[in-house]
Amino acid sequence: MFMTTTKPLMILIAGPYRSGTGDHPDLLAANLRRLEEAAWPIFQAGHVPMIGEWVALPVLRGAGADGVNDPIAQDVLYPTAERLLQHCDAVLRLPGASTGADQDVAIARERGLPVYYDVADVPGVAA
Repeated sequence: MFMTTTKPLMILIAGPYRSGTGDHPDLLAANLRRLEEAAWPIFQAGHVPMIGEWVALPVLRGAGADGVNDPIAQDVLYPTAERLLQHCDAVLRLPGASTGADQDVAIARERGLPVYYDVADVPGVAA
């Protein structure tokens, strides 16, 4: 396992979650699994992986929402990622159409944060 010798980066993993799913639970779960696949190499490199849904979904449940198509979701999903980006050091943008992930990239660029498009480009991740 390779560990960085510098301060660990908190890296937001951004990519499709709801896109193309019709909000079907199995398809949402499959998209979340794809996002989570990038978490291990980031962690292994000594960084802290973060996925907005890891925070937003429990918040939605706590608010009494019955899923991502609940009207309150619009007040939680995108704002969660925006708030997380105030604490993140970089973004890993995974492939696939995603308005939310595109917004994450735009916010990261506005804040001068690095945006990676391949997990292998994240500092310390072995190719």
